[in-house]
This record gives sequence, structure tokens and C-alpha cells, in this order.
Amino acid sequence: MPYPKPRPPKFKLQVQEDDTDHRLWHDVRAPDGKLLVFDREDEARAKLGELFPVLVGLEKYAAGPKRTRVIVMPGDEEDGEDR
Repeated sequence: MPYPKPRPPKFKLQVQEDDTDHRLWHDVRAPDGKLLVFDREDEARAKLGELFPVLVGLEKYAAGPKRTRVIVMPGDEEDGEDR
């Protein structure tokens, strides 16, 4: 009996907006409140650079701690679900 093929992973954006607590990361959401989810990592990274150009630019030059990231979500998780 063949196993169902897993769906490809999705990608979401996270940002750390609190300088005082480097453990708190927040999902980036669209203006309508839905989680921004991408099918391709390069699309996610481009949107991250568009939304947070200063933070992404600083990270390229290692000017402080990392404050943005792209997270891989397993393909079987529901889009838009809070985690």
C-alpha cells in the first residue's frame, strides 16, 4: 500500500520587534491579519526584504543580532494556523 506523498513545505516570515527580549519572535501577517505564507523560499526572502529593508540590510553586514528570519513549515500544517 503506497503512502501518500507529503505536500511540499511552505515558508513563513518572523521578526523580532522587541530589542529587550531576543527570545520573542512574531509571525508576519498581512494587513487582513492572515499569516503570510509562501510556496518558495526565495519569494519569502524577497518579501522579508521588502517589508523590513533596514533590518535585513543590517543583518547582511552583521551589525547586531539577527532580527528577521524565514521559517520552513511542514507541508501538512494548515496555512494560517497560529503556532
